[in-house]
Amino acid sequence: MVRRERLRRMREWWVQVGLLAVPLLAAYLHIPPPQLSPALHSWKTSGKFFTYKGLRIFYQDSAGVVGSPEIVVLLHGFPTSSYDWYKIWEGLTLRFHRVIALDFLGFGFSDKPRPHQYSIFEQASIVESLLRHLGLQNRRINLLSHDYGDIVAQELLYRYKQNRSGRLTIKSLCLSNGGIFPETHRPLLLQKLLKDGGVLSPILTRLMNFFVFSRGLTPVFGPYTRPSESELWDMWAGIRNNDGNLVIDSLLQYINQRKKFRRRWVGALASVTIPIHFIYGPLDPINPYPEFLELYRKTLPRSTVSILDDHISHYPQLEDPMGFLNAYMGFINSF
Repeated sequence: MVRRERLRRMREWWVQVGLLAVPLLAAYLHIPPPQLSPALHSWKTSGKFFTYKGLRIFYQDSAGVVGSPEIVVLLHGFPTSSYDWYKIWEGLTLRFHRVIALDFLGFGFSDKPRPHQYSIFEQASIVESLLRHLGLQNRRINLLSHDYGDIVAQELLYRYKQNRSGRLTIKSLCLSNGGIFPETHRPLLLQKLLKDGGVLSPILTRLMNFFVFSRGLTPVFGPYTRPSESELWDMWAGIRNNDGNLVIDSLLQYINQRKKFRRRWVGALASVTIPIHFIYGPLDPINPYPEFLELYRKTLPRSTVSILDDHISHYPQLEDPMGFLNAYMGFINSF
């Protein structure tokens, strides 16, 4: 009898816990996205949207040097947005006639449809569509990319190499801290779980919060150049916009795509004759030194490389904006 009474009380206790947990979990899952900071709000209001196959894509387009023919298009990384470039934006406008950046589909202020088969091929087509929208399809474009954007740049380079009608005409390409080689790429644990999580992925994306995000992202920055809490909130606000946290697992399929299409994308880099440069934060745990750099130099012996200070890591344009900008200007002014 005593045992039966104990079991009854235990069942009642679990029922009470369940009744309490359900509304708490429901409230947690419906936490609204954070308010945009004044700086991030200004970034959004100064940008524009265009439509790609019924989807709204956010972009920035700033006029710079009068009389210069030069155009640079910036391609951001995962899981952030075009706002990654804000620290070097003004510096770029002092050199280029047009400075253009977009939020890829699924990122930042762009639409984040679900379910959707996100792909590098579609993101490259969106870049091409944006330049047609701006009337720049026949202009020679300088590409500056980071992380995920490096892969999009590789696909654009492949199309340029094939000389397909209506494709982008690329004048130069500068990559930075992207896993362009699957064999030297070291994704974070959460990325591994999400890209191959199956039924677990939707649960993880819904449970993700600012604490999990900030704890996961901070280690990819150098120890002396880590973002402030307000900067992390800006990144998280961009992800939470349009429920972007719910498509992270779909976006991460680019890691599998990169393995599948390695020959196409690495081959494009190795075979073109345009100027190519790489800006590298050597403390990057995702593309570690020296393995990544050794393979890069072996595969692309004609490419030039800028290695930033030893303590600079995966986000060099945010961690060392002046060093990054100087490295890029040195490359652009070399041809």
